[in-house]
Amino acid sequence: RMLTADERASWQRDGFFVRRAFAAREPVLGDMLARVVAICRDHAAGRDVAPALVLPEARGNPAARAPEDLISKVFRLHRDPTFARFARDPALLDLVAGLLGDDVDCFLSQFIFKTPGAYGQPWHQDALYFPFEPDRQLGVWLAVTEARLDNGCLHVLPGSHREPVHSHVRDPRPGSNYGYLEIVDHDMSAAVPVLMQPGDLLVFHSHLMHRSTDNESAGIRAAMVYHYSPAGTVDRSPRGPAYVNDWMPVRRDGAPVAPAPEARP
Repeated sequence: RMLTADERASWQRDGFFVRRAFAAREPVLGDMLARVVAICRDHAAGRDVAPALVLPEARGNPAARAPEDLISKVFRLHRDPTFARFARDPALLDLVAGLLGDDVDCFLSQFIFKTPGAYGQPWHQDALYFPFEPDRQLGVWLAVTEARLDNGCLHVLPGSHREPVHSHVRDPRPGSNYGYLEIVDHDMSAAVPVLMQPGDLLVFHSHLMHRSTDNESAGIRAAMVYHYSPAGTVDRSPRGPAYVNDWMPVRRDGAPVAPAPEARP
């Protein structure tokens, strides 16, 4: 499962590639969905779900029937055993290490529900949120459900990973989610959609310009996203580390790092 020549060429040329059928629907995707639903329901019942952070969908969901139907994203999951297993998966880390080097940390994770009617996230670069040194981060986007045009799949701008971080402005739409910012100074006409089946994996550069569109379907468009960085990365944010980040070693000298003893669900 090491990087193929085509994947490496796509990474260098386009800033992303897709590994099809990377993860199995069962048990991997089923376990992830069941676990994050349980976290959302525990949170709604007032139980402590730390270190997870549950963020509601700003626009709500008139058709909601369960607590998870009201949720946009759940952050800080990569210490939870269900999600940590995938964060440390040797096949996944072979791909990541092939691009970042053998010593790697996972610093951010989020499960995205994208409920029916939810806004898409505007054009942005993840590197805007990562004022790190070195500036060498990547994301892996695992499709938990099918990602289609009607349910808000990602769109990417090939080659834009070679751009510096552009200015972003606040998303002007009423009821847009917290943290939604938008690039408005770049031509996006060459963008392409990334259609994915459950278990497909998108690996993308933190400078790659990308967006999602609104979910116009009757179901969720679920995905699990992890972000990785070389070990020893320094956060240079003048405001201090972002509360959603949680640095966790996952690979050293070519081998996965075992979970710390204090890691708890």
